[in-house]
Amino acid sequence: MRRSLAGVALAVTSMVALSFLIPLAALVMSLVKEQGVTAAEQRAAALAPVLTLTTDPAALRESAASLDASEHLVVHLPGSGALGSSKAPAALLERAQRGREAISQEIPDGWICLQPVVLPGDEVAVIENFVPEADLTRGVKESWAVMLFLAVGLIAGSVLVADRLGAKVVRSSKRLAQASHALGQGDLDTRVDPMGPRELRDAGVAFNAMAHRMNELLAVERELVADLSHRLRTPLTALHLASERMAGTAESARVESAVGELEAELEAIIAAARTPLAVGPMGQGMLGAEASGGRPPGGAGSPGPHCEAAEVVRRRTAFWTVLAEQQDRSCSLDLTQEPTAVGLSDDDVAAVVDALIGNVFRHTAAGTPLGVRVVRTAQAVELIVEDGGPGIPEPDRALSRGSSTGSTGLGLDIAQRAANATGGTMRVSRGPLGGAHITVTFSLAPPAPSGHRSRISRRRGR
Repeated sequence: MRRSLAGVALAVTSMVALSFLIPLAALVMSLVKEQGVTAAEQRAAALAPVLTLTTDPAALRESAASLDASEHLVVHLPGSGALGSSKAPAALLERAQRGREAISQEIPDGWICLQPVVLPGDEVAVIENFVPEADLTRGVKESWAVMLFLAVGLIAGSVLVADRLGAKVVRSSKRLAQASHALGQGDLDTRVDPMGPRELRDAGVAFNAMAHRMNELLAVERELVADLSHRLRTPLTALHLASERMAGTAESARVESAVGELEAELEAIIAAARTPLAVGPMGQGMLGAEASGGRPPGGAGSPGPHCEAAEVVRRRTAFWTVLAEQQDRSCSLDLTQEPTAVGLSDDDVAAVVDALIGNVFRHTAAGTPLGVRVVRTAQAVELIVEDGGPGIPEPDRALSRGSSTGSTGLGLDIAQRAANATGGTMRVSRGPLGGAHITVTFSLAPPAPSGHRSRISRRRGR
């Protein structure tokens, strides 16, 4: 914008300057030429009275020299030659003598002025005054240079003023754009100092009000999540009591383990909801991927959570295998032996595994087989969960939170956000078992700094 404003000022000022300079330059040249011709006519007219008094060549030469030091003033006497070096064409000179006509005319080398004078005896003498071409343009170039200098100064001044005005507008616009990007990246405390034109100041005030309102709404939402999670402790307490009454049975241990896992989940959700507003790695990944074209925020080498995806998948699959055995499901597990470090915490990867396997238990009949695989490629780690159920008829719709029939859509959404957080992808297709075949790709994480550990909230899709 700043360059555009300067360009507009340059174009407008240049056109205005040219519209004045061209006629003014022509006028200066015309005035200089007119002044030179007028002066020549005046010198010829001043010598005419001397010629009426005397025709002595010496006296005429002396008078001509006093009037014109350049010796361009010549007297043509009847019956004798010219007193000086004549530049007048013979035809013009004869026309002035015979017709007794004053002639002022341009010739190839300059301008000629012929003034006839009637002498006693009805004879005609002609006074000639020649003006060279250099005298007709004397001072024109200097005048043009001064006008050009003034025009350049005017143009430069207008461009400078436009640039200063544009800089103020651009500065306020850049600050507003930087604050918008920072807010989009999760910096909820960013604000702008309204400045610049009135419209930009109003935009800055509106941005600050929007950011403040976002903080209020997010705070209310987090409090609501914490309150709702806390309310689940009451039924958990009842489950604890029920498991105690079932003490001594194999089912009691399984129920107690599941209740413990669920209680740990609720504690993590409540703790995360009570912390100051911030965007966790999975949420930050979504925002960063949208802003940077799919790359994870921070770039390679930036500090962040790390975990071995294969180890987390092994632990969580072992948890679900117990329930699979109760439902007569065959559950296969195939893990790569290569390193599978990804840029997510154990809790995030566990949330993805629980969401995908939980969907299999929730949407397929008992006895339906399922398989879990972790594959290592050159640049990524692939988590594959497939089943022998009816499959997913509308994969695109299933990836939208809350749009699937009979489902909240949270499970696949959690998996997709986790993949986006590492710069990976997620695909839904039909697999060899005949049902859904979900592939979640996590980009490999750079080596984690020594001693670095990050704790984030767990979000399960069960």
